[in-house]
Amino acid sequence: MKALLLICHGSRTKAGTEKALEFAKRCMGASDYPIKEVCFLELSAPDISKGIEACVRQGAASICAIPVLLLTAAHAKKDIPEEIRLQQERYPNVEISYGKPFGVHDSLSHLLWERITESVDTFHKNAVILLVGRGSSDPDVKRDLNAIAANLQKNYEVPRVETCFLTAAQPSFEEMLRLSGWGYQQIIVVPYLLFPGILLSGMKKAIAQQQKQSDQNFILCEALGYHPVLQDVLLTRIEEAETKSAVV
Repeated sequence: MKALLLICHGSRTKAGTEKALEFAKRCMGASDYPIKEVCFLELSAPDISKGIEACVRQGAASICAIPVLLLTAAHAKKDIPEEIRLQQERYPNVEISYGKPFGVHDSLSHLLWERITESVDTFHKNAVILLVGRGSSDPDVKRDLNAIAANLQKNYEVPRVETCFLTAAQPSFEEMLRLSGWGYQQIIVVPYLLFPGILLSGMKKAIAQQQKQSDQNFILCEALGYHPVLQDVLLTRIEEAETKSAVV
């Protein structure tokens, strides 16, 4: 039998874990795999070894493992593949294919535009959109977030779009908040995060602090959350992984 294993990042909070599980299960509902399991890279249980074990225990002869991560960085390129290779040695008769994160996909710009227009009634002529990623030392993260920002600007007549990061990459979110010297009157902050949580709470505090020192209009949009667009992209990544016969 064929199995689908969705690998979420994991969260320090119970609410974060529950949101990830809900998201994964709703996405899995659109697939026809007879065996479907969810596991986590870190911070939450079950881990990847337990996820694969659960698939094998139910009779899986092949497993399609998909990282439920927004961008491609060390987790997707190194940490998860290494763990899967260990499990492949443990179950040599089970074929494991490994897919890609959401990454760069043109339809993601439509989801971003929806989140923006939910929060913004009128765009000021001197407006800027800040697309804020989690961040990583991996240069692919910066490249991909810039590509996603470019797709947003290409598909919609939006003001200037800038990218920044919450950690481990430049420019930082705090630096980009201090844009008063650039002449922007409206700063639309779009968190490129799957779910609200600790990181989004930190963004809210930083914006509130900057608002005290400025007469600019700061608008914070919602996190991406579960959305049919994300489900469709995930199903595309599953279809791509089905053509692979080995871990990449």
